[in-house]
Amino acid sequence: MSKNHFTLKQLLAYLFLAVLLCGCGQTAKQKAEKPKSGEKSVPDTGQQTTDNNSYAGFLSSIVKIQTFDKGRVLETGQGFFVDDDLIVTRFTLMNGANQATFTTLNDDTKHNIAGFMAIDRINDLVLLKTDGTKGTPIQLYSGIAPKGSKTIYLTRPTGKTIPLHKGKILDYSKVNGKMAYTVTNQFLPASYGMPLFLSDKQTIGLAFSEIVDYALCYFVTPSTLISELIKKKNQPAALANINQADKAVSETNSKLRGLIIETDMGDIKIRLFNETPAYRDNFIKLTREHYFDSLLIHRVIKGFCIQSGAADTRYAGKDDVVGWKGPGYTLPAHIVPGLFHKRGMIGSPRKPDTKNSKFRSDGSQFYIVTGRTYTDAELNEIEQQDHIRFTAEQRKVYKTIGGAPHIDGTYTIFGEVTAGMDVADRISQVETGKDFRPLNDIRIKRIRIIE
Repeated sequence: MSKNHFTLKQLLAYLFLAVLLCGCGQTAKQKAEKPKSGEKSVPDTGQQTTDNNSYAGFLSSIVKIQTFDKGRVLETGQGFFVDDDLIVTRFTLMNGANQATFTTLNDDTKHNIAGFMAIDRINDLVLLKTDGTKGTPIQLYSGIAPKGSKTIYLTRPTGKTIPLHKGKILDYSKVNGKMAYTVTNQFLPASYGMPLFLSDKQTIGLAFSEIVDYALCYFVTPSTLISELIKKKNQPAALANINQADKAVSETNSKLRGLIIETDMGDIKIRLFNETPAYRDNFIKLTREHYFDSLLIHRVIKGFCIQSGAADTRYAGKDDVVGWKGPGYTLPAHIVPGLFHKRGMIGSPRKPDTKNSKFRSDGSQFYIVTGRTYTDAELNEIEQQDHIRFTAEQRKVYKTIGGAPHIDGTYTIFGEVTAGMDVADRISQVETGKDFRPLNDIRIKRIRIIE
């Protein structure tokens, strides 16, 4: 065969590459240009210009962030000032870090991040507190920018010129469980978190990219979500405590009276067990972050349980497949002897044994056992199948009050309902469609802590 001819396999490979590079409205012109000596690689949208004055004021407002775990470099990204001493960036940049530094686009002096003040895990945002270093806040666009709006981002000056990279907004929609703009601008991973400006120099949000339908697409987390995050800021906490509570916080959590899950169908009061402190602290941490706000009760199985806490349900449409996304981490199993799945118990779901040999639990999803009553014959069969032995107390409870004995010993139980089981029962009776999702959405409005 002539060397100028392609095999079918080669042709398919070239076609796949072309789709990957040209996905989400990108053109063949929009590819990374090889940098000159000493310059950093920056994507060229085909509409690159320079500016000496009008964008110069933003150089001290845009920061480059580097994160560390006990001195080991983890990630590099960008963010920007939204208040005198507050910086917003992507949460994934900080996840797992116990230290972070930043510089600005016009100054290589390193400054420290003192801690974090608010987190939105679902939309991948975190609000950071500086060590006292101040910057000029960038103005956030207050609404949803129209499709077709022209967009600009800037990169580090080369000499006295500021490279500007132009594009436009293609869409505003749900992307992998979160809301985002799709844009024609292109961004490199080290630049994720940069602000994308409109022509009036307000920012529409944070830039990033993801693979969607086998194509690399470019997105922006909306400024409206950043504004909401700023409203939820708390006292600064150490970066090391982003995913776990310190001893003082854990001690405080052990003394809380309970929590109230406010749903569309009524309130459910719960308490969390001190016998499972990691699960208790994790649930309270997510509650304080407002993580559960507006999430669906996405799984309802009559005679078994109701389930919520999936990150991909906040913006879910009627036909979306949900329940596959958590907060980005799992928890080790903690099976406490004496705790069993009687009616009203709260536990943590997990992936099947074939994919999860250590029984690790989802980091945010939880279920409430509504259950049913069982006969001795049914309990005997479960014992034989699962190689377990129910106590006399367990048998009495399962025969009179009810529960879910078939999952005892394999799922972590970390709390129980103390009031509002009638609400859980009403939810458990709603009509469901495929994957046990209720036909009519039922949401958690919020979860409130009872101090």
